[in-house]
Amino acid sequence: MDIQWIKGQVEKGNYQLKLHAVERASIRGINPLEVKEALLDCEIIEDYPDDKRGHSCLVYGKTRVGRDIHVLCGMAYDILWIITVYEPDPAEWVNPKTRRIVK
Repeated sequence: MDIQWIKGQVEKGNYQLKLHAVERASIRGINPLEVKEALLDCEIIEDYPDDKRGHSCLVYGKTRVGRDIHVLCGMAYDILWIITVYEPDPAEWVNPKTRRIVK
């Protein structure tokens, strides 16, 4: 899974939000259009090729109005799956692309 594949799937409408992502987005006030906007202007910030559930990655993107969004993406059967979405918490992130190291 790479960034071009992710963006291509979004452009083709070949992506699905898992129930968890829908619930989390709703709780966090993130609408599906914002998820799409963030995915069309995103970059991979963490890659998890050995995840036991299959290759996944965390991407960072901005919405049209500049809202920072993180999207955990997975791939199954050539479909992009959105596992969860959230705004990066400053307590956990130095900036939207860099995770804080907690000792």
